[in-house]
Amino acid sequence: MTRNPTLTNEDLFAIAEQIWASYLDVEGTRPLLPALPTAPSPDVCASVSVTGAWRGHVVVSSSMTAARNVAAALLGVDLDDVTPEDVRDALGELANIIGGNVKSLMPEPAALSLPVVLIDGNTGWPSVVEVSHLDGEWLGEPIAVQVLESSAEREV
Repeated sequence: MTRNPTLTNEDLFAIAEQIWASYLDVEGTRPLLPALPTAPSPDVCASVSVTGAWRGHVVVSSSMTAARNVAAALLGVDLDDVTPEDVRDALGELANIIGGNVKSLMPEPAALSLPVVLIDGNTGWPSVVEVSHLDGEWLGEPIAVQVLESSAEREV
């Protein structure tokens, strides 16, 4: 397995900014902003796994309010019409889009899993090392993105 520690926090923020501009803030009026690290327990956590030459996870976590805003923007529906299934679909898709961008920076071969979304669930990951981290704020709500490398079978 190949370790690729060159994905910096700045790289991850650049990926997230591009995704926000393309999918969630197409008018350029509601950008993702960098934020100071916070430790609140996220209400929603979505992840995808990368396997192949590099193994790890891309995890997107947010408050329920932020997740509902993501769903409304991504699905093009009114915030009052967002359902719990919309939240699952939208956060899963956001993790998938970010994960695809991260995967493209990792050594080949690489594959991306389907998203897994937890609402009020356990966000702990066993046997991982954080490669990069993004703390952001969107519409006044916290959003975090982590890239975690699997350390269970990592070559030294």
